[in-house]
Amino acid sequence: MSLTNNPSAVLKKNDPKTVNAWCSYDWANSVYNLTVTATIFPVYYSSVTREAFGSDAVTFFGISVENSVLYSYAISFSFLVIVFLSPVLSGIADYSGKKKRFMRAFTYTGSLACFGLYFFMGENIEWGILCSVIASIGYAGALVFYNAFLPEIATADKMDSYSARGFAMGYIGSVILLLANLFVISNFEQLGIADKGAATRMAFLQVAIWWFGFSHIALYYLHDRPTGKKLNTKVIGKGFQEIKSVISKLGKQINTQRFLLAFFFYSMGVQTVMLLAPLFGEKEIKMEGEKLILVVLILQIVAVLGAYVFALISKKFGNKTGLMLAVIIWMGVCVGGYFLQKETEFYMLAVALGFVMGGIQSLSRSTYSKMIPENSVDTASYFSFYDISEKVAIVLGTFSYGFIEQLTGSMRNSLLAMMVFFLGGLIFLAMARLPKTTD
Repeated sequence: MSLTNNPSAVLKKNDPKTVNAWCSYDWANSVYNLTVTATIFPVYYSSVTREAFGSDAVTFFGISVENSVLYSYAISFSFLVIVFLSPVLSGIADYSGKKKRFMRAFTYTGSLACFGLYFFMGENIEWGILCSVIASIGYAGALVFYNAFLPEIATADKMDSYSARGFAMGYIGSVILLLANLFVISNFEQLGIADKGAATRMAFLQVAIWWFGFSHIALYYLHDRPTGKKLNTKVIGKGFQEIKSVISKLGKQINTQRFLLAFFFYSMGVQTVMLLAPLFGEKEIKMEGEKLILVVLILQIVAVLGAYVFALISKKFGNKTGLMLAVIIWMGVCVGGYFLQKETEFYMLAVALGFVMGGIQSLSRSTYSKMIPENSVDTASYFSFYDISEKVAIVLGTFSYGFIEQLTGSMRNSLLAMMVFFLGGLIFLAMARLPKTTD
């Protein structure tokens, strides 16, 4: 009988095939984050909408708005959808024991939306925004259920290294596909492609195929733990009850609360700096687009090393020490960014940022996994709170960054102000008792 259909099937912890399959989902979905969120799509979107409408002002369902403002609102909206949607869906998934079903649904939704971006030409801006929002929802939604599998496949002493392996595979896979896409875009004439726009749209098509195709490795080896409770109209209420149950449990877990608060604060800084570093380079350092893409590649490559180094640090000194060190380095990045003036200095800062980016993302996920009660059946609901903390942090962090720039007229001040969020995270980390990996 298939493991997927066996209600009594339990994932064997630390099984190499299962662990590698779980890690492979990072390889599958990270191409969306790098190509669509961080590099090629934002540049393409800005270019084709400006060309289609004759300026940065575009018309969206009859409303005139700046193209960059519309795009930022669209991404914020997608995050807010997940903030409200994931707790309910994760509660339902835990109630039914069918996390993989939801992970598959969001994966298919996101990858198909990336396929839809292939047909975005600029003048059909409503279509482009719709597909970008749906792709973002698919990516973020699938992550909730993907992350929730970590405590099911790994023992506490292995979570840091497995989480690091997953992030490393994601960074490597996304860089490989981005380089392939850049090669196609740069050599479209020799490859017989009609124009550069068509070559660029092929990148979104390749992301869709890569994400959809490689995700099936994880979807084949990971399996649900069905509870035997059927999905029906009443299950929505059960989903809310599941969330209420987890909230009640978290109320008794003071250290988990403190970690979530720490994660929320330092994520406001981490996610904001990561998302806006290329824009900072363009505006403050006057760097060209090709160089900014090189910066993003540096971030991804160095992040692989950072993920593994911080896993080793946590193994020797504990997760708390590793996370506090990462936050302190992030504060140093903010100070360094405020004072830097030259391109070479920006590249050096990118190396430091990439290193600590990989470390803090990987270690945060594994630390939280260790804090979920062993053999808990509510892992998806627990991780929905983790995901909500990050998504709300992105909304508040990016808003604060833009608001401070508007008030002061400089992104340098915005970057320096991020230290306040990192300091808040550091304080809550100091207050929390976090797990220490033992051999």
